[in-house]
Amino acid sequence: MPRILAFDYGTKRIGIAVTDPFQIIATGLDTVHPKDIMAFISKYLQTEQVEAFVLGDPKQMDNTPSENAQHVVGFSRSLKKQFPDIPQFWVDERFTSKMAHQVILQSGLKKSDRQNKERVDTISATLILQYFMETRR
Repeated sequence: MPRILAFDYGTKRIGIAVTDPFQIIATGLDTVHPKDIMAFISKYLQTEQVEAFVLGDPKQMDNTPSENAQHVVGFSRSLKKQFPDIPQFWVDERFTSKMAHQVILQSGLKKSDRQNKERVDTISATLILQYFMETRR
């Protein structure tokens, strides 16, 4: 069964999460610089089947697009152009970074590990993917 990839897009880093082949568990995969993301995905697709892409939809509390929304839309267009056969789904990402920080705080990691921003981005992508999987069931 193919996997699903999820992205927490940022202008400095993109957190990436993936499902297991049975689409039961979401796991953080990596954090990649935006300039390297298409090469990363292309390489990943050489060894794994991917059924769908899930993108975090950046919104403000009043449900309007956040500043980052234009970047995510551009990323979405690039994905469609490069991988036209893989459908995209969008998930509201309003609280994922805050929830990721909570997960890290509760994990018992030492302070230097808790401040790793790449870890936050990967956990955020995992939360986006987990929410997507829960809403599909």
